[in-house]
Amino acid sequence: MIITVQQHILQQQAAHFPGARGSFSSLLSGLTLATKMIQAQIRRAGLLDIIGSAGATNVQGETQQKLDVFANKALLDCLGSREKVAVLASEENEEPVTIDQSEVGEYVIVFDPLDGSSNIDVNVSIGTIFSIMQRPDGVHGIEAVLQPGWKQVAAGYVVYGPSSIFVYSTGHGVFGFTLDPAVGAYLLCYENMKMPQSGNYYSVNEGYSESFPKPYRDYIGTLKQRGYSSRYIGSLVADFHRTLLKGGIYMYPPTQSHKEGKLRLLYEANPLAFLAEQAGGMAVDGKQRILDIQPTGIHQRTPLIIGSRNEVEELWGMTRG
Repeated sequence: MIITVQQHILQQQAAHFPGARGSFSSLLSGLTLATKMIQAQIRRAGLLDIIGSAGATNVQGETQQKLDVFANKALLDCLGSREKVAVLASEENEEPVTIDQSEVGEYVIVFDPLDGSSNIDVNVSIGTIFSIMQRPDGVHGIEAVLQPGWKQVAAGYVVYGPSSIFVYSTGHGVFGFTLDPAVGAYLLCYENMKMPQSGNYYSVNEGYSESFPKPYRDYIGTLKQRGYSSRYIGSLVADFHRTLLKGGIYMYPPTQSHKEGKLRLLYEANPLAFLAEQAGGMAVDGKQRILDIQPTGIHQRTPLIIGSRNEVEELWGMTRG
């Protein structure tokens, strides 16, 4: 039976959120709409004046691509008009956008509009990552965003590749949908996704390996001796999607130039950690579980070790000494 993502979202709401009045499913529908708009622009990028730098930098100090700007605006517009949204926080914006300062706004949504955007010009898979949390009573603005990852009520991503795939979880399994361009809908293709307990791949930017802490260098050497294959795309969402399906381990260690890590805790690590755990995998920063970290800033960075339970546990044991 063909099941669209909208049908699935409604089924999940009915099964696991019996008190919901449709606002939660409306948020997820807003996300799917925005990602379809982004996907359409990516597909036409070579025909439009939308490839290349936008001539500005974001709050991270990274050069903004034209598609970064479009994707960010699409998500802000599609989500900002949805009922019950309290705060939106984007990797591209310095401060969160407060939508509703009353007690009506129930949800906080954080997102990386276009992960891997530095690869746009060379036609490599990129993606969108998102996370949804409930706004604590009486808390607004930045404080509402600074919640540990275990408080997420939903998270997911879209990878824009040979096909566009939407993967999400509301804490009751992980499900994947492929966008059928003939009908303009995401259709269920992966039900109750499970990450293999072990894999044959490792993913890390070995160009920086000389500046990795010793446990990481030692472990990469061990994996090579075991015959693991190296796979590294350079778009986190694409590397994670492969790891989710095939197993293995993804690493972004601390380095001499980024001692606290480089990936963003709220926009990248938390949502992917939520999905990894829901699929039977693990995610740590080398010292503790990613989902247990209490954020202190909305653009806080972190090291990330994520993937199959066997590999992550082994490296985690080494990093903890």
